[in-house]
Amino acid sequence: MIKPWIFEFFAAPRDLDGHFDRQASQRYFDAYLDLWASAEPAGFEGIFFSEHHFGAAYSPAPNLLIANVASRTRTLRLGTLGMVPPYHAPWQLVEEIGMLDHLTGGRLEIGTAAGIPNEMAKVGLGHDEARARNDEALDILDAALKSPVISHRGKFWQFDNLRLTPRPVQQPAPPVWVTVVSTASARKAARRGAKLCTGFHPLGKIVEIFDAFRDEAAKIGRNVGPEDLCIRRQVILLKDDREVPAVLEMRRRETRKFLEADPRLETPDRPAILDTPTAHAFSVGDDEFIAGTSATIAEQIVGQCRLAGAGHFAATFDRARPPTVLKEWYAEYGADVIPHLRQAAV
Repeated sequence: MIKPWIFEFFAAPRDLDGHFDRQASQRYFDAYLDLWASAEPAGFEGIFFSEHHFGAAYSPAPNLLIANVASRTRTLRLGTLGMVPPYHAPWQLVEEIGMLDHLTGGRLEIGTAAGIPNEMAKVGLGHDEARARNDEALDILDAALKSPVISHRGKFWQFDNLRLTPRPVQQPAPPVWVTVVSTASARKAARRGAKLCTGFHPLGKIVEIFDAFRDEAAKIGRNVGPEDLCIRRQVILLKDDREVPAVLEMRRRETRKFLEADPRLETPDRPAILDTPTAHAFSVGDDEFIAGTSATIAEQIVGQCRLAGAGHFAATFDRARPPTVLKEWYAEYGADVIPHLRQAAV
């Protein structure tokens, strides 16, 4: 079975670029909250929100979105891919996790990401320091999920006998995810006991990343399988497969332009500006885009998941489409794609 998720970037509204209209902004939030609630009857497993800052998206605090969507749903699992620990006090993230697991009724998924270098640079946070903060914060998070009282002595945080409450509803802890773009980060996730999500790369590179995860897990005696792996891709629903070539070419151009500020991006005409042990380069492969009729999309998703051994698939739907159109896509995807995913053997 392939579990179907939504990966929500929640782009900032284009018509509010450069100015603020309170009523228009509120309508934008309301439309998306209504959209996300419709994912439950459509049959999705859950939604992963993302954390971005400084105008890139409308979700600098994705945990607030989770709390709101939780009140509108009953079975939909809700999480982040991911929270960016270098921006936060890790003890406070632990407390928020406990609260959110209560507010969702035990439907929380914990996801973290190391962060976007060009976003962090705006507040003077270099990639080496960001990685160090991320690693130390994850040590605290992992310890706090195991014990309600923790002490820590590190480079960035020092404390003794902190009691962090409330404890999560899901015991011993909610599922923990991490997003990665490299084999080194995949091996680290395997050692932590986390689940893994990746995207952007060509499928061959994703297989390499997943193989590194599986290999590292085997070394420490951890049993992992499809349930621990997720592929994230951009999905575009079309009425006619003849539209696919033109749509894919447009999406490739738009995505590479959107990501060109990220110094880790490699393109055919530009090597990654930033590729270090703490900030890994990535590329946008043709496999990143899945477009066509529902039947075509289902076939491609199942094919990629089977080759990679992934039991989860997270769809990023076209952020340029209005929520009213995306709601129709959710329903169509739920009726015509999700049944194939849930029946597929991986």
